[in-house]
Amino acid sequence: MKSLNLIGVICAISVVSMLLKRYLPEYSLILNLSISIILFLYLAPNVMIVLNQIKSLILSCNIPEKYVSVLFKSLGVCFVVQFASDACRDVGEIALSSKIEIVGKILVLTFSLLFFNEIASIAMKILGV
Repeated sequence: MKSLNLIGVICAISVVSMLLKRYLPEYSLILNLSISIILFLYLAPNVMIVLNQIKSLILSCNIPEKYVSVLFKSLGVCFVVQFASDACRDVGEIALSSKIEIVGKILVLTFSLLFFNEIASIAMKILGV
């Protein structure tokens, strides 16, 4: 039931934000950013529960910690980049939003280089090189 209440509050705030955007656009931006931060902080404990479950599931499969670390770093980057990109889009900075998304993709690619190295070494072993 909390989820439905949360969705209702978000819809109400969206209407208020839309009205503010017409007359006081700077207040609309402040409202949107404030609500986004409050929602993030409200949902953070639930996200942590899910992440801990995923981590324990992965560790029970005897996957090395370095791979789990890369997975969670990449996931964190994705969340932060999405939040920043949406914030830029809200203020009309679509070009900046695209640049933030590109930076996020490069960061995730950088984190995943460990996997590429492992795959390459496995392929080399299979090929006998």
